[in-house]
Order: sequence, then C-alpha cells, then structure tokens
Amino acid sequence: MTETKWSVDESAIRDFSAANNEPEWLLNVRLDAFSKVEDLPLPKPDKTKIDKWNFTEFGAHDAKSATFSTISELPESAQAVIGEEHDEQNVYVQRNSTPAILKLSNELKEAGVIFTDFATAAKEHSDLFQKYFMQQVVKADEHKLTALHAALVNGGVFLYVPKNVEIKKPVQAVFIHDDAQAALFNHVIVAAEANSSVTYVENYISTVETEQSVVNIITEVIAGDNSQVSYGAVDTLGENTTTYVNRRGITAPNARLEWSLGMMNDGNTVSENVTNLIGDGSFADTKMVVVGRGKQSQNFTTKVVHFGKHTEGYILKHGVMKDEAKSIFNGIGKIEHGASKSNAEQESRVLMLSEKARGDANPILLIDEDDVTAGHAASVGRVDPLQLYYLMSRGISQQEAERLVIHGFLAPVVNKLPIENVKKQLTGVIERKVRQ
Repeated sequence: MTETKWSVDESAIRDFSAANNEPEWLLNVRLDAFSKVEDLPLPKPDKTKIDKWNFTEFGAHDAKSATFSTISELPESAQAVIGEEHDEQNVYVQRNSTPAILKLSNELKEAGVIFTDFATAAKEHSDLFQKYFMQQVVKADEHKLTALHAALVNGGVFLYVPKNVEIKKPVQAVFIHDDAQAALFNHVIVAAEANSSVTYVENYISTVETEQSVVNIITEVIAGDNSQVSYGAVDTLGENTTTYVNRRGITAPNARLEWSLGMMNDGNTVSENVTNLIGDGSFADTKMVVVGRGKQSQNFTTKVVHFGKHTEGYILKHGVMKDEAKSIFNGIGKIEHGASKSNAEQESRVLMLSEKARGDANPILLIDEDDVTAGHAASVGRVDPLQLYYLMSRGISQQEAERLVIHGFLAPVVNKLPIENVKKQLTGVIERKVRQ
C-alpha cells in the first residue's frame, strides 16, 4: 500500500484545536479520526476512479484571512448572490476558513434560533452541537474522506431551529475561496426540531485560480417530526480544486426535506447526496442541475432510502457536458423491507454538446418490500443537429443556438426548484458557463 502524503500531522491538529479553544470532546473526535485515515479506503463511486485524485495535499489548513466589515466589501460575485436587501437578511459569510460576517435578526435570536460559525458553535453551544456533529447522519469512520474531514474540519456553520419556530425568510451562508493556498474542510449542520420550518441556502464561490486545492464538504440535515427543511446550494469552485461533497439528511415522521442543488464546479468533483426517510410519512425531493466543461471529471450519486411506511422520495437531475467533460449520474431509490405504501421515483438526463464530452446516467431501484410503487427514467444523448439547424436557419449563431438548447434542456429542473433565490443564481451561473 502506498503511503499517503499528508499536509498536516497530529501536532498541527492539536495546535489548531487549542487555538480555537475547542472542547476536549471535539479534539478527541479529531484525533480518533486522524488515527484511522491511513487504514480506511476511499469511497468507491460507480464508474469513476478517484484513487489518483488529490484529497490530501494542500498549501494551508489554517489560513487566516482578513475579515469584511460590511456586505459592500465583498467581491461582486458574493454580493450578487446575497442581493440588495442584505440589511434584512440572516446571512453568514466565511472567507476561506475565517468567519467574516454574521447577521441574525433579534426576532430569531429571541425565538431560540442558533445560527453561527462552526468554531463558535463548538465553544458556546457545546452539548447541543455535540449531539449532532457526526453522530446521527454521517459517521467519521465511513471511509477515508469522512475521517479526513472529521480530523481537519476548519469551517462551516450551525443552524438550529427550535420546536414550533417558522423561519419565513431564507437563511444564507456564503463561502468565499480567495486564497490559492487555502484548503476548505467545511461542516454544515441544519437541525430543525418538531413542527419547525426553514429554508437554508449556501453558495461556494472561488475568486482565485489555484494550482492545487482541496475542498471537503459535509452537510448533516436533521428534520424533526412534521418539520419542513428546504436546502439550496450553488457550488462554483475553481478549475484546479478537487472537491468531495457529502450532503445527507434524515427525516422523522411526516418531515419534508427538499434539496435544490446547482453543481457548477469547474474542477474534479465527487458528490454524495443521500436522504434517509426514517419516519413514517416523511418526504424527500432532490433536484439537481449540472454543467460540466473543460476536462473535468465528475461523479454524482443521489440516493433516497425508505425506512418508514408511506414515505415518498423523488430525484430529478439534468446535466449538460461541454468540451471534454465527463460525468456520471447515479440515482438510487431503495425501499427497505417494512417500508410499505412507499413511493420511489427518479429521472436523470444528460446532454452532451461535443464529440469528446461523456455522460452516463445509471438509474437503480432496490426494492425489498412488495406493497410499494417505484419508477425511473434516464437518457443520455447529444444535441439534435436538426434543432441547431432549425435555429441557425433563422439567423441565430451556433453559440447562441447551443445556449438556447442548454437553457431549454435544464429548464424543466430549474423551473421546478422551490427556492427562488437558488433558481435566480443558477440561471446566472448557467449563462456564464455556457458563454465561456
């Protein structure tokens, strides 16, 4: 076995934990995870070899960055996703791994809502945070990348919504990567107690080109009884950034969890999105849009597992591949024994715009219960030349014709996204990627 090259050691982990005044339990989690990293295997995404990808070598783990005083100081790309009404918004901004801006209304504070950065959550809400951090949803020892994450987590956010609290406006986090040397190990927890509701939106924005960078993201969503959680994300990380992203959630009885994901990274990406429908009557809906370009390779596994009775799970993914980009779409609907009266549905479609682009859609249904319904649809194909010919015969250039075809192909997903902010952001990102 080839020995892995590490950019940090145990001493560096201890120093980082001490510098952030972390509780002893968190340091122990870090050290235990780091002791297992070498012996744990990498995840094995279907039809994608990631053993040569860089997940462990980076310039800086503890990259201190100057903070921002106001939203107006942010890069234009970050200001654009926050919008003009930022004075009335609940928003967290992180610059590389440094907390930069946090705004939370007094109304939500008085209602018991917690919205803060990872380090503050660990210090000031230690017992509550420990209850959720890699305990119920994602475990540190699942594989090499989850263990590495637990050992090196250096940023992220904690959003806690108490019982019976309804947050009417979206809560937003913006993660800015503008240090070419900085690695990002972000951990996001969204915990919604019984009868609560929240919409959370996050953006990953790269504003600098890197020679070699690593981003390792884990999200844990805990949706309590009869709660409603809408989770939106638009990722636009840079070309030389290797990204592992694991967004996972669990649902209690009658809970609803909706994912709206725009996967727009320009570098190699492996993504896991899993929802475990634990409680009876719970519901999950995942919508994903992908645009690949250049020579990047991407693998997206979306999975909904039905444990409870009368559960519903839906997956809708559309992707466009340009240039020499390669993408694998794995959609898995699994109904466990005992999850009677459940429904699992999925659709995955990939459109390739060039001869060297590659796409693969793999719908999988795993059914261990008789009294259920399930279905899937998948397609992979190239742009219909007759469509382009028709548009170009009307005086439209080939580039503009391709642009119209792409927007038309992605529209069935974009238009159905339940979060207007994500829909608007995605439309702009798609436009930029299509024209470049």
